[in-house]
Amino acid sequence: MSTKEHAMQIILSPTEPTIVMSRMLDAPREKVWEAFTKAEHVARWYGGHGFSSPVCEIDARVGGRWRHVMRTPDGTDYPLEFIYTEVVKPSRLAWQHVDFGKDMPGPPRSHITAELEDRGAKTKWTMTARFRTMAERDGTAESGFTNVVTQGTEKLEAIAHSL
Repeated sequence: MSTKEHAMQIILSPTEPTIVMSRMLDAPREKVWEAFTKAEHVARWYGGHGFSSPVCEIDARVGGRWRHVMRTPDGTDYPLEFIYTEVVKPSRLAWQHVDFGKDMPGPPRSHITAELEDRGAKTKWTMTARFRTMAERDGTAESGFTNVVTQGTEKLEAIAHSL
């Protein structure tokens, strides 16, 4: 496996409030899809190294909910609730925070699209996180979001590869 091919690529658009992350995963698309849509797998990879998921419930269909509690290494719990806006098996998933677009206290809410491109025994994974404003996007990027996603994707790849 080429290091460059598997390195995370991160793009912060100069004109859009988006973060686009992509990399090649060493697992076939069907396995990546399974690891991405089954709660028992998501609970093992979601978050960075040392994170855990004491709660993970997924109903991967348009309008279905994804309820998740992400626990950081210091024991802080972050309850998350998303709604799926697009599900095209096995190539595309989109979801957003249930309160996306509302002025709410706490971290910025986003709309996420994940695309899985079939590359035979590998999968090109691309995630686009869209925020309401550039300031929300920049604050999220500065908070370590891309590091956590990068580490979570490493764990996702290992799980998908083992399925």
